[in-house]
Amino acid sequence: MKTILSDFPIDSFQKDLIGWFQKEQRILPWRENSDPYRVWVSEIMLQQTRVDTVIPYFLNFMEKFPDIESLAKADEEQVMKAWEGLGYYSRVRNLQFAVREVSEAYDGIVPADPGKFGELKGVGPYTKGAVMSIAYNIPEPAVDGNVMRVMSRILLIDEDIAKPKTRKLFDTAIREVISKDNPSDFNQALMELGALICTPSSPSCLLCPVREHCQAFAEGRQHELPVKSKKKKQKSMLMAAAVLRDSSGSYWIRKRPSEGLLANLWEFPNCETVSDTLTQKEELETYLIRELEAIPELNPVEGVIQHVFSHLIWNIALFAGIVENVKEGSGLVKVTEEEMKQYAFPIPHQKIFKLYLEKENK
Repeated sequence: MKTILSDFPIDSFQKDLIGWFQKEQRILPWRENSDPYRVWVSEIMLQQTRVDTVIPYFLNFMEKFPDIESLAKADEEQVMKAWEGLGYYSRVRNLQFAVREVSEAYDGIVPADPGKFGELKGVGPYTKGAVMSIAYNIPEPAVDGNVMRVMSRILLIDEDIAKPKTRKLFDTAIREVISKDNPSDFNQALMELGALICTPSSPSCLLCPVREHCQAFAEGRQHELPVKSKKKKQKSMLMAAAVLRDSSGSYWIRKRPSEGLLANLWEFPNCETVSDTLTQKEELETYLIRELEAIPELNPVEGVIQHVFSHLIWNIALFAGIVENVKEGSGLVKVTEEEMKQYAFPIPHQKIFKLYLEKENK
């Protein structure tokens, strides 16, 4: 690292970067003030999610849970409903768990200590650095994929950013170049530069405020960086789901397990279909009879729902049927369409219900 930074003009780089940010930064709701709770919520929402998508969720979340105490005391179902559609739901479960700890252990005040804050559930190195620097102006690195892309070009680092050891390399680099006087604007400026100028495939180098400091640009290698090994191919799964109603028109839904994929969210009964001898309809009927002691007459709903996760792809065949009673202890709950609006469903099951309604109302 000493070799990489030996001739790097840190002071002028900081000045150019921060000066650009202070003039050009986007107006975003979480930048209205540096309240650590608001910064924390925004950073958790922004992980794996685009800014434009986050804005309405952030505003709604702040309206419902404006401070530490309101989120700490909130019913989990309400919190999950406010997060519905953002995905990566473990983020909000961990956030509420951590907020409750802050409420109990720190009198509702987010600790201005990187060590203590970093021990909270769901707070990784990036979140710790972002909140500590933006809210408390503590010079902590906030290294995510965005920042690694920017700095790999500026410092001409051609290590594979998918490897954990490379993240440590960038962490060390940021600790060296971060502004000790204004770490808040410095870290936000790096994030903003990656979002607006130093983009993944087509960086706008001629508009870049730190172009003269960029070693990749000087060598014409900006399109080669960062180096990132390809992810493993996603596993594809065939699924079958059933929208089940009773004769009054109410729906049968259930809550997913408290751990694992889409934990604690609500869904329509479904199963993976793997048989070589049964049709998807027959396999779903077998599952419903075995697990729920429900014997519906299923009708196919035309169309296939596909949902892509980071590690797998669901391809869901949809069926509809009528069921009056189910096995006690099956986990199924009967709700009206209006009542269903109070429950948080993951996106694939929102797609299921949308397709069902489209076909039903034709």
